[in-house]
Amino acid sequence: MDPIDGELVERDHSDISLQQLCVVCGMHLELAIELVSYGVITAQGERQEIWRFDLVAQERSRKALRMHRDLGIDWAGLALALDLLEEVERLKLRIALLERAAGGLR
Repeated sequence: MDPIDGELVERDHSDISLQQLCVVCGMHLELAIELVSYGVITAQGERQEIWRFDLVAQERSRKALRMHRDLGIDWAGLALALDLLEEVERLKLRIALLERAAGGLR
């Protein structure tokens, strides 16, 4: 799938370059670099020229942009907000699994 209309890019490893991330998420290069510096997204690679971004980084970028636009959360707070939302989702899944297991014991 090519980076058209904000679709996730699917490749062998689903990793994309910094420039591709900017196209896919509709953001400027400087903003993508800022998201990495604040820890909102993680880049693989030591230098910007070779950075690669996986599907998680792509989705976190989209969420961060929406939360910044819709809720006014600053870039520094987005890493924490996204981490907390992901933790809530993990806990919900764990609760559901535990409830399912407990239901089988009755």
